[in-house]
Amino acid sequence: MGQLEFTEFYRAERDRCLRAVLAVVGDRQLAEDLVSEAFTRAWMSWQKVRRHPAPRAWIVRTALNIRVSWWRRRRREVELGDAHEVSDATSGDRGVDPKLLAVLRQLPQRQREVIVFRVFLDLDTEVTAQALGIARGTVTAHLSRAVATLRGHLVTEQSREGRA
Repeated sequence: MGQLEFTEFYRAERDRCLRAVLAVVGDRQLAEDLVSEAFTRAWMSWQKVRRHPAPRAWIVRTALNIRVSWWRRRRREVELGDAHEVSDATSGDRGVDPKLLAVLRQLPQRQREVIVFRVFLDLDTEVTAQALGIARGTVTAHLSRAVATLRGHLVTEQSREGRA
């Protein structure tokens, strides 16, 4: 029963989790590696993960934790500058607009994480707060700031395109 249940979970949630992690890290290959590792860890602890209130949040949080651990071991992080095109790393990805990813990469890390859990994973404020280890009010504040920033960038870009 456990293997079949995990297989169904993997098939149903892999793409959604991948899009969520991709929105945070901005690199498709890295996102695929992180999600694969997170699903491997989920399989190894499936009895625990299947009882989690939001198993897909567990996957995404684990993937993001793996990334932090990886960066800490290397003691340096390479920031994507304006010269790098996020869309190149995500070309051919279904369901994620490269322009949206580029704007998401401009948000602070915690705001990206809140957007991922609240919007990409469609989790409520309480589950998001638990998954990220922050207060509900902090989730709400980060979400509000992130949405305002995204709206400012995306609406401005759309109005520019509409005039062209």
